[in-house]
Amino acid sequence: MSDKVLKALNDQFNFEMQSGYLYLGMAGYCAAENMNGMAHFFTKQAYEEFGHAMKFFGYINDIDGRVTTQAMPEPRNEFNSFLECFSAALEHEKKVTGRIYSILELAKEEKHYPTAEFLQWFVKEQVEEEANFRDIVAKLEKVNENFQGLMLLDKELGMRE
Repeated sequence: MSDKVLKALNDQFNFEMQSGYLYLGMAGYCAAENMNGMAHFFTKQAYEEFGHAMKFFGYINDIDGRVTTQAMPEPRNEFNSFLECFSAALEHEKKVTGRIYSILELAKEEKHYPTAEFLQWFVKEQVEEEANFRDIVAKLEKVNENFQGLMLLDKELGMRE
């Protein structure tokens, strides 16, 4: 495996950890605004991202690479609305998708086929991630800060398993 592929995998491992941290910041915002269902949703999302990071961690070890951890930037903790918060999450997921595609292209260029195969799970996962956030953003746009609509959406998001 090339050093470039290993670096890209390590960078993505760290970015997935940052994603979890980002979603905890969003959970904190929602909890402070008494939207506990939305806070629950983001907390679950954070756990999911940490799980994604651990997939990279395990894979790097399986291919005899060395996992390296990096410092994380402070996530955003304040938003002007729930729409702004979830829109930021959607934009973040689009950034994750772009990063996965870039690593996949690099793996193909470097002819590291195990990495190309490993990343296929993430390609499919990102379709789901973006679709989920797009759906929530669309609902929030329709709700337009209406209290009853927000409460219904909060209840729905609180049921995430």
